[in-house]
Amino acid sequence: MTSTTPGPAAPPAPGGPAPSVPLTPDAPAQTAPGPAAGRTVGTSSLAPTGRGLWHRSRWYLLTAALLLLASAVLAGLNQERRYPPLDPRSYDASGSHAVVALLQREGLQVDVTADLPTRAGGNDTLVVPEPDLLGADQLRALAAARHGRLVLISPGPAALSALAPGVRPSEEGGGAPYVAVRSTPAQCALTEAVRAGTAHLGGLLYTTGSRGEGCYPRGHGYPLVVVPTGKGSEVVVLGSGDFLSNELMKKDGNASLALGLLGSQPHLTWHLPDYTAPVRDGGGDKQFTDFIPDGWRWAAYQLGIATLLTALWRARRLGPVISENLPVVVRAAETTEGRARLYRRAKARGRAADALRRAAAHRLAPTLGVPPTAAGAPDPTALCAAVADRLPDRPAGDVRALLYGPPPADDAALLRLADDLDTLERQVRKP
Repeated sequence: MTSTTPGPAAPPAPGGPAPSVPLTPDAPAQTAPGPAAGRTVGTSSLAPTGRGLWHRSRWYLLTAALLLLASAVLAGLNQERRYPPLDPRSYDASGSHAVVALLQREGLQVDVTADLPTRAGGNDTLVVPEPDLLGADQLRALAAARHGRLVLISPGPAALSALAPGVRPSEEGGGAPYVAVRSTPAQCALTEAVRAGTAHLGGLLYTTGSRGEGCYPRGHGYPLVVVPTGKGSEVVVLGSGDFLSNELMKKDGNASLALGLLGSQPHLTWHLPDYTAPVRDGGGDKQFTDFIPDGWRWAAYQLGIATLLTALWRARRLGPVISENLPVVVRAAETTEGRARLYRRAKARGRAADALRRAAAHRLAPTLGVPPTAAGAPDPTALCAAVADRLPDRPAGDVRALLYGPPPADDAALLRLADDLDTLERQVRKP
């Protein structure tokens, strides 16, 4: 780009526009005093103001507020209560409210509680889903309570050892530990199973031990085992409670089997497990990935693919980098004037004066033979002494006040400083 070097600034004409102050490439452009001349103002600052920050960030804040409002509205619309599987209060497909309603219609008293009943007689049935969530003290208290019928859904080794002696997971006998839930014939002499016929059983499989009776055999184990515990009480071990769900209640003999197993006593208590408690099945410590839902993994894969595609899109090149001549010639003075207007709009008199002084010092140093320091600027003491030697009528103190003095207080002082610096340079070059 072709450019011309601007000459020294001329004082402003009366009534004319405020002149701009030319600068060297080493010093930013400055503005000359404008209409604010005569007003005493301190050193200006380029720090962001509250009003400027508000104007720059108001659209981002508005977007964030709209997102928060939309989230609150969606959260308010989705206030539907969610229940865990086999919850007797749930009307969902995985809930078990249908079997509770059937039992109540048959005249049974049904209680749903989160407290584990440890005192019971021989005329009640207690349903305990997820017994592995119970602690050792709770298991011992439950074993000592002697309920009329205790129904355990998917118990592990610890719960079986405390509540159903002799029953073990089938994997200890070399069989498959878990099978899918599907329609299965009873193939046993248990009255409730014979009356129900085929039912949807599966899940965990167990061995019967020496006193238990198994039904609905699958491979080397049973998903339903009944074990008498003495004094007219018994324990029913279920590998899965899916046949008690609202979805499967109407299929095969599921309803009949549920009424037979849960309705043998006049009173039924359904325990609500604490799903926040750690599982005490002795299966070892869980890994960190076990606590991450499957949906988050798919979301992470999609995010990774999107990031990769974005990187490929941004990294592509449309061709080699080429240089191109400007269609017009721009004067270097226009850049200086543009920066000067910016300084004037920001009222940055201190920065403008500092730029003028630095530029003058850099131009005077080679003329007077003053070498630059390690920072690239001439030494102030050596420069002022060299100017005083060249101009005997200018004391070194006056030169130092001109080149390294305080910032001007107003536009008029800034203009006088620019004129004094120009005069000093002319005198040094032509003493």
